[in-house]
Amino acid sequence: MDHKLVLWGVGTSRTIRAHWALHELDLPYESRPILPRSGETKTPEYTALNARQKIPLLMDGDFRIGESAAIVAYLAETYSTPDHVLIPREKSSQAKWLEWCFFVVAELDSTSLYVMRRHGTNNGLAHIYGEAPAVVSKAAEYFREQLRHVDVALTDGRTYLMGDQFTTADIILTTCLTWAIDYGVGICDSALPYLERTRARPAYQRAAAANTPKKPAATC
Repeated sequence: MDHKLVLWGVGTSRTIRAHWALHELDLPYESRPILPRSGETKTPEYTALNARQKIPLLMDGDFRIGESAAIVAYLAETYSTPDHVLIPREKSSQAKWLEWCFFVVAELDSTSLYVMRRHGTNNGLAHIYGEAPAVVSKAAEYFREQLRHVDVALTDGRTYLMGDQFTTADIILTTCLTWAIDYGVGICDSALPYLERTRARPAYQRAAAANTPKKPAATC
């Protein structure tokens, strides 16, 4: 690897995706553990790197890319090896992989869980975007409806979304399922053993540790 990898961001369901992909691919990288809505994404230094002032952000040499799903796809396509691969190589399988990635990001994350986060009062952002209990309830209902597609996939005997191969689609789905549990939405029964499998992966354990914000040192 010729370029130095630097990942900005910790502490969210989206930042862990990038940490996880880096650990699955066994890539050395430097972590810049800034947090969202802490003022750290709005500094002149970070804004110069990412005008959207969002995390995560991956720097690969002079190349920069944001959006967690795009980051893990870039890493998978750029750095997968025969021993560490996160993307199908056969074209039709790659198309199905993309379909899963787009589905999870669009229908489970952005349309459902993030709507709940924006307008919910428990661990949410209602103080910024406004409290909307009816919207939160409908978003949770929509999440459960869309999850039936995951349930169908996981009840046909496959280990991961793409069969026996673990891919970035599993990274994104696992974070959404974990997020849903934290929000009390409830997930399908088939997702429980699936979560046990994905979160038992050593790379996930290392990524979870890397994504945990460090507590400030105690002062005397």
